[in-house]
This record gives sequence, structure tokens and C-alpha cells, in this order.
Amino acid sequence: MKENGWKLQLIFSGPTLFIFFTVLIVPFLYGIYLTFTNWDGVSATHSFVGWKNYMSVFQDSNFWTSMFLTVKYVVLTVVLINVVAFFLAYALTSGVKGQSFFRAGFFIPNLIGGIILGFLWQFIFSNVLVYIGQHFPVGIFSTSWLADPDKAFWTLVIVTVWQYSGYMMVIYIAGLMNIPKDLLEAASIDGANGFVRLIKIVLPLLLPSIIVCVFLSLQRGFMVYDLNLSLTHGGPYKSTQLVSMYVYQKAFLSQQYGTGQSEAFILFLVVAAVTLFQVYFSKKQEVEA
Repeated sequence: MKENGWKLQLIFSGPTLFIFFTVLIVPFLYGIYLTFTNWDGVSATHSFVGWKNYMSVFQDSNFWTSMFLTVKYVVLTVVLINVVAFFLAYALTSGVKGQSFFRAGFFIPNLIGGIILGFLWQFIFSNVLVYIGQHFPVGIFSTSWLADPDKAFWTLVIVTVWQYSGYMMVIYIAGLMNIPKDLLEAASIDGANGFVRLIKIVLPLLLPSIIVCVFLSLQRGFMVYDLNLSLTHGGPYKSTQLVSMYVYQKAFLSQQYGTGQSEAFILFLVVAAVTLFQVYFSKKQEVEA
């Protein structure tokens, strides 16, 4: 019986495990190996160079500039996405007329691909808003934000929040709908106003949804590339070049695949460390709540 059990497990889980290892684990390990070579991404041969690529990464000021810019972008988008998504979900679970229509409307931007979304908002920032700024007394839009190094970064933040808030809203709605109504009614009878119920009951019980949303927005923030490419292309003057774009250009355009792979691995370690810290802290808060 025990032998038959192993055979059944192998039959059902074997193909999945094989695909998982061949598609994820093996390329990941091979990528780590390439960080110790001087491969240019094109030639058929490469040689072992040890830690030289990693030393180059730590001496590359442009990489760390893009990394710090990405961290700034992630912090802003994670906070804004989750704040906007929570209040949208809170408003659309309060019995507002037509709330199903509004839920669908706010979710639709998440269905649009990053490349298309970037070109769409590029037209809005470069044409629609500029027209409004030049024909109406709205000086902030008189010139394209995409041409201003100080404002172009905020276009990425705005579009990202617009794209993902609806998706996170759905997760928050699911969490809010699972909160027992009788608990809120009992608190209301005891004299707790809406703000007290929100702070003392809703947010603690919503913590699992918050953890999921923060995790997803963190991951998407660090990995963003398509929107960065189509909306700003890293400009003007590389003022919006996030780390994923920089790594891609280093590996494929500059044909320094070994160095680019080293930068990608360091990015992976940063994202993994941030994610583990976030999950640990969030789970700890969940237990205390």
C-alpha cells in the first residue's frame, strides 16, 4: 500500500514538480552561475571571473541611484495604493447605490496591460492635460509632466496607483464582507462611533487582507518595467529609470550579461529581504491583534 501511495504521488505531482524545477529552479541556479562569468549574452563561450561582477555592481553609482529611486517609488505606491484601495472598499461596502457598478469601474484599469496603459497616459499627460493647462487657468499642467525631471517621477506614481488600487480594493472588499455584522452592531449599541469601530474592530480584523495587499503592491512595485518603458522610457535624463529597466539595459543593451545578472540577483535579495521583513512584522501584528 505504501509503495502504491508513492506511485500515485509521483503520477499526480511528478509533472508539476518537473515543470517547476525546469522552468524556475534550474534557470534561477543557472542565472546565479552566470553572475560569476563574463558572458556578454551573445557569444557561445564565457569564462569564470569570480566576484568581479559583484564588485562592479557595488561600484556602479548609476545602479544604486536607480535602486534608491525604486525604493522611493515603492514606498509611495504601496502607501497610496493601499490607502486609496481601503477607502474605496470601505465606501463600496456601505450600501452605496450602484456600488457593484463602481466596483467594476475601479477594477477595470487593472485589466489593461502596462505597455498600453503607459501609452494611454503618455497621451493624457502630453496632450490632454497640456491643452487644459494652456486654455484654462491651471498652470501646473501648462507643460508636459513627462518633460520635467522633477514631475516625471510622479507620473509613474499616479498611473501605478490608478492601475492597482481597484485590484487591491477587491481584496479589501472580501475582507470587509467577512467581518461579522453583529460585532459592529454590538459596538454601535455600546456607543462606539464610526471612527472607533474602524480603528478598534475593522482594521484589526482586516489585517490578513492588509498583509496580502501590501505584499502584492511591494512585489509589483519592485518589478515594474513595462509601465516605466512605455510611459517615460526612463527619462527625461534618466530621472525615472527604475532598477528593473537599468538591469535590463545593462544586460541586453550594453551586452554585460554577467554584471546585469549580478544586479538582478542583488535586486532579488533586496526584494526577498523586504518581503520577509514585511510578512514577519505583519504576522506579528496579526497575532497581537
